[in-house]
Amino acid sequence: MLRFLVADDEPHALDELVYLLGLIPGVGPVESAADGAAALRALDRALEEHRAMDAVFLDVRMPGLDGLDVARVLSRFAEPPPVVFVTAYDDFAVPAFEVRALDYLLKPVRSDRLAETVRRIAERQPGGGPPDRETATAPAATDPPAPAAAAADDQVIPVELSGVTRFIQRSEVRHVEACGDYVRLHLASGSHLLRIPLSTLEDEWQDAGFVRVHRRHLVATEHIEELLTEAGRMSVRVAGTVLPVSRRSSRKLRDLLLSPSGVPGRTADG
Repeated sequence: MLRFLVADDEPHALDELVYLLGLIPGVGPVESAADGAAALRALDRALEEHRAMDAVFLDVRMPGLDGLDVARVLSRFAEPPPVVFVTAYDDFAVPAFEVRALDYLLKPVRSDRLAETVRRIAERQPGGGPPDRETATAPAATDPPAPAAAAADDQVIPVELSGVTRFIQRSEVRHVEACGDYVRLHLASGSHLLRIPLSTLEDEWQDAGFVRVHRRHLVATEHIEELLTEAGRMSVRVAGTVLPVSRRSSRKLRDLLLSPSGVPGRTADG
């Protein structure tokens, strides 16, 4: 059974979220806190009593320590619990991304949207977590395999589109382009602007298979289709798009892609 902590300074919103979580199959005890400081005290008690939280649901705007402050404290834990922000405001999506929040829910919280968040939390648990309401009574042979994008080490990225906050998986990103103070994330389904420096993504995503090939471009190595060389200049084809490779990055990229331990399944066109 999943164990959650909910923190919100609005009693009605707090009670409503605790109630909605309690309706979801597989959810066990749900503790509550009236502000950020109380949430940290509850987490300290849980650690002392060896009952770790599977996720923490935080309102963003709270007196004293707000949700972002609490998330920053949790990020210093040896094994921080996933953080889900629950707020009436949609302008905190970028800060939520920066503190690696698992999800970002807008009030009033819809029960189906909340159930989807709980499903993703459950998938991070050993064994994939409890089944949802629809699959609980279905024969095991008919259960579909979990999609690759739901892997535990994937990252959820909130992006804004016409006033709506959308959530995409990092594994969907094929390459990233610097656009001033922003970056443009290129996916098969389109592209999205995100306010974060390309250098920050380079540092945070290098362990996920992203490599800087140019001052303006960061690419996912699994999506590189071809390595091209013409007139002494190198470029790469990523999902049909040809991107330049700087001279500084050429040798590193060639060694990465063409070494026996590099990325399999790629072709070089020289």
